[in-house]
Amino acid sequence: MEIVVDNITFAYAPEVVALKEVSLTIQPGESVAIIGENGAGKSTLAKHLNGLLRPSAGQVSVGGWDTREHSPAQLAARVGFAFQNPDDQLFKRSVYAETAFGPENLGFSDEEVEMAVNDALLMTGLTADAGKHPHDLHSSQRRLVALAATLAMRTPVVVIDEPTIGQDASGVGRLREIVQQLKEEGRTVVAISHHIDFCARNFARIVVMANGRILSDGPVQEAFTKEAVLAEAHVEPPQISRLASELGMGAGVIDNEAFLQALD
Repeated sequence: MEIVVDNITFAYAPEVVALKEVSLTIQPGESVAIIGENGAGKSTLAKHLNGLLRPSAGQVSVGGWDTREHSPAQLAARVGFAFQNPDDQLFKRSVYAETAFGPENLGFSDEEVEMAVNDALLMTGLTADAGKHPHDLHSSQRRLVALAATLAMRTPVVVIDEPTIGQDASGVGRLREIVQQLKEEGRTVVAISHHIDFCARNFARIVVMANGRILSDGPVQEAFTKEAVLAEAHVEPPQISRLASELGMGAGVIDNEAFLQALD
C-alpha cells in the first residue's frame, strides 16, 4: 500500500506553520525512520498518514485514498498508529479489551479477534497482563499496550511514535524483534524516534527533518554521513558511527557488524 505525501503544508495557526512543502513517497513494505529534534515536524507529518491531521495545502494518499476524503476511522483499516503518549490512546478497563477494540471495530470475527489479540500480546510480552487494567501498569508497559492495540488491527502500515521512550534494554530489544517481524510480514513500518541507534539498526531508510522540512531522505548507510544536514537537524550519528569516525574507519559504519568488518 503506497503512501504519497505530495508537497503538503500544514499550519496549526496562521503564525504556526509546522510543515512546509513536504513531499515523501513510501513504498509497500519499506521500513522508514523519521528523525530530528523536537519541533521538527515529525509527529505532525506522521499524523497526516492516517487522517488525524489534514494538509492545509497539498495532498496525502494511502493506497490511492486521498486522506481528505476518508475519515480517520476508515483510514484505521490501512494505517495503525501507536501514539507517543499511550494515555492519549488507552481507555478500556483491561489490556485484553484494549487490544481487542481495534479489530472488533474493523469487523473481525470473534475467532479472528481472539487470534489477533493473542498474537499482539505475545509479540509485546503482555500475555500475562491481559486481565490487568492498563493504568495499573508502568508507563513503559502502557506504551507496549498501545502498540499491541495497534498491532492487533493487522494493518498494512504501522506507524509508531517514539516507541523506545522509557524502555530499558530489554524493552528496546523487544521492539527490535517486533519491527523485524513486521518487516518479515511485508508490512510498512514508519517510526518517529529520537533513539538514533535504534533507527540505524532497524530501519533501511532515514528521513531527517528540521523546521518543518525534509532535509535528507535516503538509505541508512548514507544518512549518517551527511554531517552538515545532521548538524542543521541537531542530530548526532549513532555511537558506533562516531567511534568509527574517530578511528578513521570512514563513513557508513552504522552497526556492530559493519564496525567489525571495518576492523578486518
